[in-house]
Amino acid sequence: MRVGPIVFVYSDRYIMDLEGHVFPTKKYRELKERLERKGILDEHNLIEPEKPSTEDLLLVHKREYLDDFFNLRWTHRTIPSELPLNETIVDGFLLMAGGTYSAALWALGNRGIGYHIGGGFHHAYKDHAEGFCYINDIAYAIRKLQVVGKLKRAAVIDCDLHQGNGTAAIFRNDSSVFTFSIHQEHLYPYPKEKSDWDIGLPTGTGDKEYLDLLRKAVPKILEEHEPGLVVYQAGADPYEKDQLGELTLTKKGLKKRDEIVIEECSKRRIPLTITLGGGYPPQLDDVVEIHLNTALGAVKCSVDYLPIP
Repeated sequence: MRVGPIVFVYSDRYIMDLEGHVFPTKKYRELKERLERKGILDEHNLIEPEKPSTEDLLLVHKREYLDDFFNLRWTHRTIPSELPLNETIVDGFLLMAGGTYSAALWALGNRGIGYHIGGGFHHAYKDHAEGFCYINDIAYAIRKLQVVGKLKRAAVIDCDLHQGNGTAAIFRNDSSVFTFSIHQEHLYPYPKEKSDWDIGLPTGTGDKEYLDLLRKAVPKILEEHEPGLVVYQAGADPYEKDQLGELTLTKKGLKKRDEIVIEECSKRRIPLTITLGGGYPPQLDDVVEIHLNTALGAVKCSVDYLPIP
């Protein structure tokens, strides 16, 4: 497989102590190892993330909330996470915020694809945690790039099972960031925030309806908003066997979903950052395979970013 401009971002510290929680952080290491075995990932295209500073995180989060989080305090700001709170979790979430930023910075600088083997914590708000999410790495990466003058306009294409409510709230009334979310409607979060474009799907929606809607939406977003960077939230949880949802996409359908988003970006040579988001099937192998298919699709399309001879 010919590989174009693509980089992977990962840290072993992403495997956090969630004390038996349903979120499978082991998937990150499993995915990295599979990419290595396939000869796709090695030391030449792997970036280790760095933690953002508190001042950096204040670009998207309130100081009072960060203070509670850093000091492991259970308050009305941290309890809605539905996760434990310990030092490995603080460390992991901070690193993943840095990881999404590193992937996006590389994608912009090299006009390619930054695949983050982590990230996608789109439920975190400015002032509180929510839905397994403490730090909104997507919002942080975009805002930091804007502040340092690397980026003017961005689009978030969120294909997780759940609406990206935190991201939508953070970028509300900000015309420089277009937020799109296609998700199961009758499911957390309640109530929904208003993205720039929401597609709320009925329970039981499968491959055909989902893909038909996505084929129309993605080109329209890219043509009308003209983003300098796309962040693609490639959640594995629309999968038919997911324990937390009731959409019925197959692995084949999810692979086609990835192709639609990645190919539309690659043919326009729009720098692309991919985050993994959720995924909760009973078998860890299923979620790893879905994320692996996303990575393989990104590698395939990365050749489109190569300079034209």
